[in-house]
Amino acid sequence: MKVLIVGGVAGGASAAARLRRLDEKAEIIMFERGEYISFANCGLPYYIGGEITKKSALTLQTPQSFNSRFNVDVRVWNEVTAIDPEKKQVTVHNVQTGEDYTESYDELILSPGAAPLVPKMDGVDDPRVFTLRNIPDTVKIRDYVDEEFPESAVVVGGGYIGVEMAENLKKAGLNVTIVELADHVIAPLDGDMAAEVHRYLRDQGVELMLGKAVQSMEDKGGKLTLHLSEGEIETDMVILSVGVRPDTALAQSAGLELNAKGAIVVNEYMQTSKEHIYAVGDAVEVVDFVTGQKSYVPLAGPANKQGRIAADNICGIKSSYKNTLGSSVLKIFDMTVAMTGVNERAAQAAGLDYDKVYTYSQSHASYYPGGHGISIKTLYEKGTGKILGAQLVGYDGVDKRCDVIATAIRAGMTAYDLTELELCYAPPFGSAKDPVNFVGYVIENTLTGKVKNFFWNDVEKLPRDGSVTLLDVRTPSEREAGHIPGFIHIPLDELRQRAGELPQDKPVYIHCHSGLRSYLACRMLTGLGYDCYNLSGGWRFYEIAVNDKLTPDHGCYDPK
Repeated sequence: MKVLIVGGVAGGASAAARLRRLDEKAEIIMFERGEYISFANCGLPYYIGGEITKKSALTLQTPQSFNSRFNVDVRVWNEVTAIDPEKKQVTVHNVQTGEDYTESYDELILSPGAAPLVPKMDGVDDPRVFTLRNIPDTVKIRDYVDEEFPESAVVVGGGYIGVEMAENLKKAGLNVTIVELADHVIAPLDGDMAAEVHRYLRDQGVELMLGKAVQSMEDKGGKLTLHLSEGEIETDMVILSVGVRPDTALAQSAGLELNAKGAIVVNEYMQTSKEHIYAVGDAVEVVDFVTGQKSYVPLAGPANKQGRIAADNICGIKSSYKNTLGSSVLKIFDMTVAMTGVNERAAQAAGLDYDKVYTYSQSHASYYPGGHGISIKTLYEKGTGKILGAQLVGYDGVDKRCDVIATAIRAGMTAYDLTELELCYAPPFGSAKDPVNFVGYVIENTLTGKVKNFFWNDVEKLPRDGSVTLLDVRTPSEREAGHIPGFIHIPLDELRQRAGELPQDKPVYIHCHSGLRSYLACRMLTGLGYDCYNLSGGWRFYEIAVNDKLTPDHGCYDPK
């Protein structure tokens, strides 16, 4: 059996290694049009920022090491330029010699990956404008920073790579601004969860210009001037990070079926529309695990799994890809942002019957030093409590909680199941009631009618005409630090004695700092015959979300 693989990195390299483990006699040839077949593209920004000091650390396998271990004929600087599905052969161009030749196959795996989107605009071809997708891109940026000593940089696009680049350019000593067309960074986050990220980025000295499009660039006096949909900004260098597109020109020319976004359409076995041709990784269409809808999610984890599945099927093992959950995690200076499943926008677009809760729990026992709070927004199915998605922002232990919730979603678990999870506990690592358990408890209390929730964006719509009671149960010192207009103040520990001050014929909307003490207040007043609603996420989340909406792109915010 002869198998050709076009492209390496996550999908192609994992397919090649799996093929060899399954079939020692197969002839395996891997083509890569560049120099590198397997590199840590997720680590590229950290080489620019100096966290990774050796360029060699980015190279996971060389052609020589891959051949030595897996007996794969690795041909770098060889670009596959055409596929003939009828003849079952490819045309290859040797980039170094200029020679063209053909190679036949029994099975073909396409792993071309994705290419950076480069908007068409004046000035985009200036040598001070960079994209980041591979090791040569990384070296070019690092060399420019080291040799030209730029003082400032603009990152166009606030996605994963854009935010990571902002961090690392800041660490390299530059003044950094992110220009983002949307109203928030990190698209898989909902806007309210991104608010805390915005505040933290500003605290770290990264400027944000949100809701603005770059329309053109020009050289003015040795500086690059970016003309925006509103205003302009001057800089020494630009990183374009506006997203990626599936690199599928080769597949299209071969007559493979593509979707509207240009991604290769595959079935659950990673087979394309042409017999004996498979496709994996950032170039393929996937199915969203939660919604069941077609999607495009370029992530390394799915690419590795897809490469393995393609190899299995080629070797006669009926292996199938069971859709993409979109679990991801991002480091921003000392902050960690993680997400899995659907966000609220996706849930609404898919017509899911969902509800949500916001929780704020300590990463480990509060009495053990070094703990930090984790903000979690969890979406669940009404009625059943089935977990649909979660977004987490914090500093310590965020990744492992997101992994637990991702596992729960994959297993079809409900909030009731989360309450029963027995997770590791010791004071340096967690709490007896883990933040994941706590999510389950809060949703369970909602589903069983023990509490009714309202949310940060409901607050301004609440009447201030006396038809409802608005109650703040925080401590006096907390209230002095900032409060919501219209909410009367009775500390929780005084509420039982002072409950008679509240009219019993009016609904009571209650908040505390995080939502826990206000839940206790709700249970207390419900037991006394009141109709109560709890502010999910509390004052803390409300204040961050509301002030983010009020913060000018280059201004200050006042938490009071």
